Amino acid sequence: MKVLVTGHRGYVGSVLVPHLLSAGHEVVGMDIDLYRRCSYGEDPVEVPALEKDIRDAEASDFAGIDAVIHLAALSNDPLGDLNPEITWEINHQGAVHVAAKARQAGVERFIMASTCSNYGSGGDELVDEEAPLRPITAYARSKVQAERDITLLASEKFTPVFLRFATAYGVSPRLRFDIVLNNLAAWGFTTGRILLKSDGSPWRPLIHVEDMSRAFAAVLTAPREAVHAQAFNVAPEGENYRIRQLAEIVQEESPSCSVEFAEGASADARDYRVDTSKIRRLVPAFQPQWNARKGARQLLDTYQRRGLKLEEFEGPIYNRIDHVKMLLEQGLLTPQLRWTEGARRDG
Repeated sequence: MKVLVTGHRGYVGSVLVPHLLSAGHEVVGMDIDLYRRCSYGEDPVEVPALEKDIRDAEASDFAGIDAVIHLAALSNDPLGDLNPEITWEINHQGAVHVAAKARQAGVERFIMASTCSNYGSGGDELVDEEAPLRPITAYARSKVQAERDITLLASEKFTPVFLRFATAYGVSPRLRFDIVLNNLAAWGFTTGRILLKSDGSPWRPLIHVEDMSRAFAAVLTAPREAVHAQAFNVAPEGENYRIRQLAEIVQEESPSCSVEFAEGASADARDYRVDTSKIRRLVPAFQPQWNARKGARQLLDTYQRRGLKLEEFEGPIYNRIDHVKMLLEQGLLTPQLRWTEGARRDG
């Protein structure tokens, strides 16, 4: 298939692209490369690409494309809260715009990266795809509305699919330290203190970034009747953890570390466990390979091999909200989160 991936040079996209290529697909990207300074080790694999903001996408951009995988978004709660109006413009309106232009161009399948944080506060009970959506943050609200409005575009010739991913973790060419397992392992490695920013009680489902790629690839080729206009919770079976359990896993993989609570640590309103039986039933080709313990080991080994330092981990390069704030302060981004002329001249 010929697949266009929006956000192909981000944390997930830079892992997804080589996975799709290895599966025999032809890949085209669309990305403004907001995190072009943020490679951890090697740069992402190069593929033919449009350097274009999704808000500016045109139907002609999707000519000859069989499927779109839509990743491009302001990608977590702190970044989404930076400017809720821009979050809405990119994550909701931008996603709907891309889907509409793809449909107009004759694209048959549109797979959007959504989030389990749509459930907000689900508590101890497992929530499936029919559970009420109670988004708490601007990021989650934007994803809920994008799902709703893109579903309205579904037709006999256009199949949207929504993958509600668990919290991501794992090594990527565009590594992030602002997601929970990556963060806990980095605290432990650089300081010997695995620092919890909440009271550790909230539940989170987890998924490795490579398993996210496996999910996209499986849904890409799944029978239309199995996935048409459907939402799926996506995580390996049994990968629901309390945050403090994740800290304990990191400690067990790095026994010299201690688990500590940050000053002022409090409860986190985002609290949910997810049932992932639907994707296992309807998309059996999705076969995840990772669990949190294996992922913690991979992260710690990578930090060791590359000599991660505290100032690097806590700095603005690998934390999305801090990086965007830095680009704004340097005059490289406009308040609408578009590159300025100076940034474009500098490459």
